[in-house]
Amino acid sequence: MPACHRTRSKNKLFDNDSSEEDHGTVNPPDHAGPADTAVKMPAEVLTFGLVVNPVAGLGGTVGLKGTDGPGIAAEALDRGAVPRAGERVRRAFARLAERAPATPVRAAPGELAVDWLVGLDLDIRPLPPFEVTGTARDTRTAARALTGCDLVIFGGGDGTALDVTDSLAPGQAVLGVPCGVKMHSGVFAVSPEAAGAMLADLVTSPDRFSWDDRAEVMDIDEAALRSGRLAPRLFGHARIPVSRTRMQASKGGPSFPAAGALAGAARELVDSMTQGTLYVIGPGTSAGSVLTALGATPSLLGIDAVRDGRVVARDATAEELEALAGDTPVRIVLGVTGKQGFLLGRGNQQITPSLIARAGPEGLIVMASAEKLATLAQPRLWVDTGDPVLDRALSGYLRVKTGAGRETMMRVGAG
Repeated sequence: MPACHRTRSKNKLFDNDSSEEDHGTVNPPDHAGPADTAVKMPAEVLTFGLVVNPVAGLGGTVGLKGTDGPGIAAEALDRGAVPRAGERVRRAFARLAERAPATPVRAAPGELAVDWLVGLDLDIRPLPPFEVTGTARDTRTAARALTGCDLVIFGGGDGTALDVTDSLAPGQAVLGVPCGVKMHSGVFAVSPEAAGAMLADLVTSPDRFSWDDRAEVMDIDEAALRSGRLAPRLFGHARIPVSRTRMQASKGGPSFPAAGALAGAARELVDSMTQGTLYVIGPGTSAGSVLTALGATPSLLGIDAVRDGRVVARDATAEELEALAGDTPVRIVLGVTGKQGFLLGRGNQQITPSLIARAGPEGLIVMASAEKLATLAQPRLWVDTGDPVLDRALSGYLRVKTGAGRETMMRVGAG
């Protein structure tokens, strides 16, 4: 597996709307978007292209916070990370093949796309082979070769989104299959299955969709992130198909929770902790308030663990958490990503599906300020654990702690 590092220029903005004809606005109930940014795509059959960053998301389970940067993918593999980007893309296209068989898809060669589509009932049209370098250049080369496609689908994270979108021609749209660690950008579906369902709908009912030219493409400084500092940056905008229930919002800048209310909820939780139970503390200030209530300093952007009132792991990897859990009960304390509403699958892949399944829905403790819940792009929370069966089991409703003695019931969806 190549080590994909990024040597990209981050100065170009890719606002496509200034060079395109306005085709009018369509806002049907299921896919309606903001009226001032939605434009109708031409009614002819859309052409799809696909490129996959095969090492996207490698750094998640092993605590590297991402895969950008020279040598990071190789380090992730050395730590025992297992590539999952291709598998997630295949899940998306399996849904497309099931609902719209024989759909033509232009695909980058080898593990950059074609390998993940083998055996699916699709009309695969491989791009001509080119030299694969194991760097971001591969993604850019493939994206430029897909300039004849109306919609370029990519498997990756924020770095891949930037590489792809910065390489496309004016007028092309993008759709991200979420395969990275962070994914702050607004170009991703909420899950691989949601991406596949959108593609099938675009084939069978293209006139039902509107298109948004102002989806934010963001990336962060991963070196700063690994040192505990969040530095997101907006690089431009891209065209995407609009869906309220299948596309995630961009995360935007860091939020500032109502510290007093969350501190009260954290103290309440600490007082109720049971002996012998492993409490896995997710990233972010909301979940981190539990460590603060214990008199400890949270990792903030990593995963910590507490047992019997004592911190037993800081910035832990998936393997370390599994070993700590052993045969003991597990509870998982989570925050909510600002605006997007994700509980699992964005920046906390160290919390594995097996660990989540052991905790069960009743073992998830969610903490968020009432203000954060009120500003979500949709009035629901999302899970994307990597296991579709588990995602469905977690769907439903759960209580979110917003303060001492205060809870809000929220719907949980799996895309």
